[in-house]
Amino acid sequence: MTPGSTSPIEPAAIERERGYLLRYALLQLRNPAQAEDAVQETLLAALEGRDRFSGRSSLRTWLTGILKHKIIDHLRRSGRERPLNSADDDRSEADIVDTLFADDGHWREFPADWGSPAKALENSRFWSAFELCLQRLPARTAQAFTMREVMEMTTDDICQELGITSTNCWVMLHRARLTLRECLELTWFDGQPS
Repeated sequence: MTPGSTSPIEPAAIERERGYLLRYALLQLRNPAQAEDAVQETLLAALEGRDRFSGRSSLRTWLTGILKHKIIDHLRRSGRERPLNSADDDRSEADIVDTLFADDGHWREFPADWGSPAKALENSRFWSAFELCLQRLPARTAQAFTMREVMEMTTDDICQELGITSTNCWVMLHRARLTLRECLELTWFDGQPS
């Protein structure tokens, strides 16, 4: 080892992150078997490449980066095999948008004060509420949202993976944000201290 280099990560330290990685994968994939497969692939890749971990980020961040790539690979494979978006998804999303806005395009009820979003992000109960709200979205809408906001994919990449137009992508993202806002107000921010 050269001065300043780090020693390889112990396998036990990698394994301790399994629970977190599984929750993350479930949030993205919505399928326990697929999530477990992605986590297994991630842990295997981490074990094989643990001597290349430089320590510039936390172990969890490094593993999450590997997992993101495994999830994207899975989405690419499954995107080629999945049927097109169902009409039920669009109908339920449109109903949600209609309930939030008046005919003149203004909010029916102005969004609540959420206090400090940065503090909420540090709270594990917030993440449980967020996961619950994300699971309530139609599958394709949730997938587009997580690809954009969690995996930080570009709109072009999302459109290519989901086989949709950029206009459809932006509509899905808009509806996801509106629905998540409403759900989080009910399940998390309602009654939370500011």
